[in-house]
Amino acid sequence: MNNRTNTKKIKVGNITIGGKNDIVIQSMCNTKTEDVDSTVNQILELEKVGCELVRVTIPNEQAANNIELIKSKIHIPLIADIHFDYKLAIMSAERGIDKIRINPGNIGDENKVKQVVDICKSKNIPIRIGVNSGSVSKELIAKYGGRITDDAIIESLDNEIKILEKYGFNDIVISVKSSNVLSCINCYKKVAEKYAYPLHIGITEAGTLFSGTIKSSIGLGILINDGLGDTMRVSLSDSPIKEIKVAKQILETFGIRKEGIEIISCPTCGRTNIDIVKIANNIENRIDDLLAEGKIDKNLNIKVAIMGCAVNGPGEAREADIGIAGGNGEGLIFKKGEIIKKVKEDDLEVELINHIMEMKC
Repeated sequence: MNNRTNTKKIKVGNITIGGKNDIVIQSMCNTKTEDVDSTVNQILELEKVGCELVRVTIPNEQAANNIELIKSKIHIPLIADIHFDYKLAIMSAERGIDKIRINPGNIGDENKVKQVVDICKSKNIPIRIGVNSGSVSKELIAKYGGRITDDAIIESLDNEIKILEKYGFNDIVISVKSSNVLSCINCYKKVAEKYAYPLHIGITEAGTLFSGTIKSSIGLGILINDGLGDTMRVSLSDSPIKEIKVAKQILETFGIRKEGIEIISCPTCGRTNIDIVKIANNIENRIDDLLAEGKIDKNLNIKVAIMGCAVNGPGEAREADIGIAGGNGEGLIFKKGEIIKKVKEDDLEVELINHIMEMKC
C-alpha cells in the first residue's frame, strides 16, 4: 500500500519495524514461560504458520531466567511482557530480550524507570508502551467524568511517553488498544497525528474466534486502509496459531502479503449437489498442514477455487489457478477456467491437493 505512514525505524532483534517496512505479524504465547519446553514448542509452531514476533509473559524471576534458553531454541525476536516489577525488566534485558512491553508509570518511582531505560539504551532494546482501556489511572478517569474516554487513554499514553523521553529514550513503540472497535480506531488515528513512533495495532480482548475475528478484521482493516500499523496482533480467546492465520488473511486481503495460497469458495445454493462446505474446510486445513510441513512451497502464490456447481465453477472462477466444481456425486478439476479432469466426489479433495503439490512458484 502506498499510503503507509512513515514512522521511526526501530530494530527488534533482526527485524526492522517502522518506516514503510511491511507490517509485522505478532502473537503471544499462552504457555507458562517458566515451562521452557512448552513455550519453545508453541513458538516453533507459531513460526511455521508465519509469526514474526512473539511475546511471552515474565511474571517472576524464573521466567526471566529462561529467556536466554528460549531464545537459543527459536528463530524470531522475543518480547517480554512485564507489569509492575522493574527488576524483571532489567533481568530480561540482561538475558538478551529483544523488546520489552511495559508501562513506565506502573513500575514505581522514576529512579526505577531510569534503571530500565539505561539498560535498554545500552543494549538497543526498544520499549513498547501498551496503554489500553484497562490501564488508565483512577486520576485520569476521574478527570474525564468517571469514564474511560478516548482522551483519557491518549493522555495516559502522553504521560508514559514523557517519562521515557525525559531520560533521552526514543526507541519507543506505542499501542492504544481497546475492546471498543470505534474507540480503538479513533485513538490510533489521534496518536498517529501526534507521534512518529511505530504503532503496534490490535483490538484488545476481541473475543472468541468468531466474534474476535470480525472485530479485529473491521478495526485493523480500517487502520491498515488508512496507512497505520507497523506491527499487529489479532487477539483471540483461542489458539495463538489462529491469531496468526487471521492476521495473515487480513494482510492478504489488502494485498500487503501476496505470497501464499488464497482459497475462494462459493456460499452454496440449491444447485449444489456435493458437500462443498466440508470439502472447502478439509482443503483449507490440509493446505495449512502441508505448508507447515514444508510439502508445499510457502512462496507458492496461487488462487484455489472450491465451487459448488458448474455455474460457479470454471466460468465464475476462471481466474483461479486451480479449482474444483461440483456436480451430482462428482466434480470437475479446472485450471484457469479450462476443465482438465472429471472425478468422483470422494476423490475431489485428494485430486485437488495432488495438483496443488505439483505446482511450482
